[in-house]
Amino acid sequence: MEKLVERGSGLDVHRDTVSACVRIPGSGGAKKQEIVQTFGTMTEELLALRDWLKAHGVTHVAMESTGVFWKPVYHVLENDFTVLLVNASHIKNVPGRKTDVKDCAWIAELLEHGLLRGSFVPPEPIRDLRDLTRHRKALMQERSRGVQRLHKLLQDAGIKLSSVATNIMGVSGRAMIDAMLEASEHPTASQDATALADLAKGRLRAKLPALRKALEGRFRKHHGFMVGEILSHVDYLDEALERLTKEIDEVIRPFEEEVTRLTTIPGVERKTAAVIVAEIGVDMKQFPTAQHLASWAGLCPGNNESAGKHRSGKTRKGDRWLRTALVEAGLAAMRSRKTYLSAHDQRIARRRGHRKAIVAVAHSILVMSYHMMSRKASYHELGRDFFEQKDQEAIKRRCIRQLERLGLNVVVTEKEAAA
Repeated sequence: MEKLVERGSGLDVHRDTVSACVRIPGSGGAKKQEIVQTFGTMTEELLALRDWLKAHGVTHVAMESTGVFWKPVYHVLENDFTVLLVNASHIKNVPGRKTDVKDCAWIAELLEHGLLRGSFVPPEPIRDLRDLTRHRKALMQERSRGVQRLHKLLQDAGIKLSSVATNIMGVSGRAMIDAMLEASEHPTASQDATALADLAKGRLRAKLPALRKALEGRFRKHHGFMVGEILSHVDYLDEALERLTKEIDEVIRPFEEEVTRLTTIPGVERKTAAVIVAEIGVDMKQFPTAQHLASWAGLCPGNNESAGKHRSGKTRKGDRWLRTALVEAGLAAMRSRKTYLSAHDQRIARRRGHRKAIVAVAHSILVMSYHMMSRKASYHELGRDFFEQKDQEAIKRRCIRQLERLGLNVVVTEKEAAA
């Protein structure tokens, strides 16, 4: 905080209790008085906490971000006080202050002297969208695990379908698996590999000889039961993901302009744009600069220097949901053609490797998103040759040195302009 707080309160939040401390100025310059009280975390008790803070004239409240336990407390207090949600790692308890009562008193004292920095808590519509996008990502990860379990079961049965088909859950792959499942449930049904391979559609029919070999296996009733359970779970997840996507489209409608603008960035599809909006909001006033945003997200190099020596520049911990989405967008942008981001990836990958290059591209996408939303500007493609045009002299010197190391004498002349 930038200014001192005359009357503030510190909260130490747990699952079942909240310890609150209010520091009241003493009369005639006397030492401030601390009033401490413990409340429960039921809604009725949280409302009593709110009334108690109001009765003592509190204007600012600070508390640590402890798991999800801070959320109901924050929701009850946010409309009546200036609430600071503080990263617990930023508050260092002084020796001997390890009790709930002393914790809340220490937080209240730090708040009074303006030594606490509140974390970014988006408004309620963005928080709702964030819950939905995070839940969708969790379900997508669970679906991927289900498909991986299906791969393992088919390998156990000697079915090498994944060696021939890129996606075993596609139309052709699913038809073959359903046919094997039906055959395992009805002994009279045929498990002929040729008949199974004939279920292939589209471009997969060009691989019929390989498919017949891949579908020769030992698919027993046990495998059929396990595959049926996995497919039921995957189908349920597909239905849940469809419902979630519809709900996200409804909730994100007020921010449609920002989402549409973000999707113009190479590699950023609608799902990624929804995650960006859900995690950082649309009001960039929360972050003074794009560098502040990148640091908050954990997408900038770490700063570790001592005695003039630079140690590992490993990125710090940040918003893992946002980081994951941006890295996936960076991988997609890397495969794009004739774009600034693909050139940016190749430029860094030559010197630092693929993994650092992808993080750098994700950082660039986040910086672009910041400027596009803060300025309400559209994406401008700089082109694949941006770095070549920018560093022409450096490229010339590097090429000349490479040729000279090969034992060649290099004479550089300017190319004549075309008539």
